[in-house]
Amino acid sequence: MRHVWRWFGPVDKVTIADARQAGAQGIVTALHHVPYGAVWLPAEIERRQREVASLPDGSASDLNWEIVESLPVSEAIKTQVSEWRGHIANYKTSLENLARAGISVICYNFMPVLDWTRTDLAWRLPHGGTTMRFDLIDFAVFDIHILKRQAALGDYTPEIVSEAERRYAQMDDRARKILARSVNSGLPGSTEDTSLDGLAAQLSNYDHIDATTLRRHFVDFLSEVVPTAERLGLRLCCHPDDPPFPLLGLPRVMSTEADYRYILDAIDTPANGATLCTGSLGARPDNDLPGIIERMGPKIHFAHLRNVRKEEAGTPCSFHEDEHLAGDTDMVAVVAALLHEEARRKKEGRQDAVIPMRPDHGQDILDDLSRGAQPGYPAIGRLKGLAELRGVEHAIRNSASCKRISTSTP
Repeated sequence: MRHVWRWFGPVDKVTIADARQAGAQGIVTALHHVPYGAVWLPAEIERRQREVASLPDGSASDLNWEIVESLPVSEAIKTQVSEWRGHIANYKTSLENLARAGISVICYNFMPVLDWTRTDLAWRLPHGGTTMRFDLIDFAVFDIHILKRQAALGDYTPEIVSEAERRYAQMDDRARKILARSVNSGLPGSTEDTSLDGLAAQLSNYDHIDATTLRRHFVDFLSEVVPTAERLGLRLCCHPDDPPFPLLGLPRVMSTEADYRYILDAIDTPANGATLCTGSLGARPDNDLPGIIERMGPKIHFAHLRNVRKEEAGTPCSFHEDEHLAGDTDMVAVVAALLHEEARRKKEGRQDAVIPMRPDHGQDILDDLSRGAQPGYPAIGRLKGLAELRGVEHAIRNSASCKRISTSTP
């Protein structure tokens, strides 16, 4: 695997120098300042490439911008309203510009309204560090009592509704604001001042869009952009829903292996692929991650490796982000499956035999606790995760080498 590192641009408190010292071989980034639906201009792409390639003192970082995460799909495209056709044309132009810049792997998602959702961005752990958490009761508190979504009561069991009412009554105004801010953090372009009315307005755009309709819109989008990607030699890879179950009455269409299979089969070409995110998919007990890699392996263009621990059975459920080698996902089996897929590709002669992987998220530990990095993206927590994943990879490779030696020795 190729070890890459996500960077949020010059505003990121984790620097390119940090990424280099952590052992990153390449950088994953995007033009976060460009509005959704607008064209990524060549000059902006080139500027970001220069920022990645240089350290603060002007010396070379020996790192390049290798993967886009993400080239966002606008809400207009997802809902097929307003300027959605123009946004698709702009998306194709951005693909052209990225291809000319030599960037060939493009990650994106098709999640409506919210890119990701957590209820606590700094949940205290027994060892003193913090992690991100999704608490289903807290989310029901937000949905029913803070956002006051009209249909919210019907989306939860009576037990959850009752517990949410009790918990809301115990919260003071500060706790309620922190919860709202945490949920709103997954809203593209959100700020501390993002209003509940603004979120409610965005949700209303989906009043008449169910999963079947959203899936049709998704295929319409792919029918337009995949031929462009194919012509340019690009590999598009869709990130799964995070978390992988419906929220706020919104449809979700990339939560399971069956969801992926539908989209990958709809336009069957190497240009239409998947981002394997073990943390997102791992929040559902019915997602068999090593099996998904075995069955979908040829279409996996990018891997995000992180682990979650589900706090109760069933779907939906509460969960928190565990250490990379802890949690409910057998990360050793996942890495072994990815290495097996790489070996299969090499034997097949594929030029993209090596799968890029980034340590996804990390717990805030040590100096992370005072640095204030992007939620989920601390320096030391990710360095630790990458080191552990690298160790697993080396152990598996060395074990295979030892077996070959032992079987060949007379």
